[in-house]
Amino acid sequence: MTQAKPTAIELRGITKRFPLVLANDNINLKVKWGSIHALVGENGAGKSTLMKILYGMQPPTSGEIWVNGQQVHFHDPKDAIAQGIGMVHQHFMLVEPLTVTENVILGMEPTQGTSINYGAARKRVKELIDQFKFDLNPDAKIEDLPVGLQQKVEILKTLYRGAKILILDEPTAVLTPNETRELFSFLKNNYIAQGNSVIFISHKLHEVLELCDEISVIRDGKMIGSIDASDATEIKIARMMVGRDVVLSVEKAPPQPKEIALELQNVVVQGGHKKPIVNNVSFSVRAGEIVGIAGIEGNGQSQLVEAITGLMHINGGRILYQGKDLPRANAARVSLAGVSHIPEDRNERGLVVDMTTAENMILGQHTRAPFAGFLGLLDLEKIEQVARERSDKFDVRPRSTSLLASQYSGGNAQKIIVAREMAKSPKILIASQPTRGVDIGAIEFIHKQIVAARDQGLAVLLVSADLTEVMNLSDRILVMFEGEIVGEVDAEKATQEQLGLMMAGVRNAPPIPDQGLQGSAAVPSGSPNSSAPEVDRDSGGAVAGSSLNKPVQNPDQD
Repeated sequence: MTQAKPTAIELRGITKRFPLVLANDNINLKVKWGSIHALVGENGAGKSTLMKILYGMQPPTSGEIWVNGQQVHFHDPKDAIAQGIGMVHQHFMLVEPLTVTENVILGMEPTQGTSINYGAARKRVKELIDQFKFDLNPDAKIEDLPVGLQQKVEILKTLYRGAKILILDEPTAVLTPNETRELFSFLKNNYIAQGNSVIFISHKLHEVLELCDEISVIRDGKMIGSIDASDATEIKIARMMVGRDVVLSVEKAPPQPKEIALELQNVVVQGGHKKPIVNNVSFSVRAGEIVGIAGIEGNGQSQLVEAITGLMHINGGRILYQGKDLPRANAARVSLAGVSHIPEDRNERGLVVDMTTAENMILGQHTRAPFAGFLGLLDLEKIEQVARERSDKFDVRPRSTSLLASQYSGGNAQKIIVAREMAKSPKILIASQPTRGVDIGAIEFIHKQIVAARDQGLAVLLVSADLTEVMNLSDRILVMFEGEIVGEVDAEKATQEQLGLMMAGVRNAPPIPDQGLQGSAAVPSGSPNSSAPEVDRDSGGAVAGSSLNKPVQNPDQD
């Protein structure tokens, strides 16, 4: 009989109240020594708030924290660090001009007299690098390291401070498949093997199942339950997360591509950099197909989309919309040419958050019939009618046309944008990070709408940092690295291994069988049914609404 592992951390009755919302509601959680414990839930469910409490960043309203059998009280992260707890945030906190060693010891520099004992610090950092088998040079500058190694520096910072319990917040969000494999290998074969514990926050359920020993699910601020990973499936976890069955796979018929609708010819975007941020990019998208662009964020995808949609001027080449060149195009001209755009940042580009649902539903169409009549006067009755129809068709909840956009959850706010853009009867759809910060139920719905658009004859360009999303939705996949297209593959034949190599800069990498996330490395790394507004329990109670080594902030990620 296997002896039960002792408890590393226990949270008892943790409750956190903000003025507008109950973020954590009487949550109990146990994490065992020598295990990887996943914490999953939809965006705004309360995961990040709970971990901020555990790391001393926020005090609980009530409840207790126990570490190694002793009750503790945290006033700030220093108290948590003193108890052996470390946290690696999704957005790295590194000083790029400094070296690995300088970043690791920052704030905890050993001294000799009145000076920093850099030699002793470097020696200790090198010992940790060797102990945990990190492929790191203690003297390398952060700005010269790819994202995967930058993340190892963040982990090294916690190890230097004696972390025995490591909190990882969406750690694979900016990693290639190979870097993800290396991270998992470190966690399983080094960190956990030495008796430590990990709390792993992720929305990638296949990763959770492959890596973790136990899985806890939070929904609407409450702990729904914990299950052994060996007894779990993606469908079972998704059901716990949203309270209903969810179709996780994307079902689509073979594409029926027709004429070229969007064509880029040697497009260059300088973007204020010495080297073009979009460099000599050429490709086409046909009516009736989905072309996906994969790549680590920060490799020119955002600027490429802004160039196509008229938000950024190009410095060279041509962009043809249904065969027509639009010199000095702006967003309005591109929209009139039949292009709809689901932007990557819905709050900055997709919505006016202080406007109502009805007003947001007709943005870009408000100056034309049937919404504006003679002298440009708005037909408010028609606007309300159309907004209600679009809300019904795209299942926007709650069904109020008078709510402000800021009062919707991420998923429902995104549905408003999708409804508006699809209602324009476009010929070309540009979908950039279409499900970012969106709950599982809304992801399912948006994916169906994108496939339906393709089947109706639209040319769809999908840009996503989620490789699984790109592989599931696309008919053809392009890979972008440092502003250039480095490969194109048929989505049916593509593997994560092959795409991962191209995402790391290997041009036209050959097909390679997937090895699984804990396989050997290929190359060394350098609630939907509610009628009330949903709220974000990880935003203080508000109603929810370059190169490989540059992580990009995701404002909607939990």
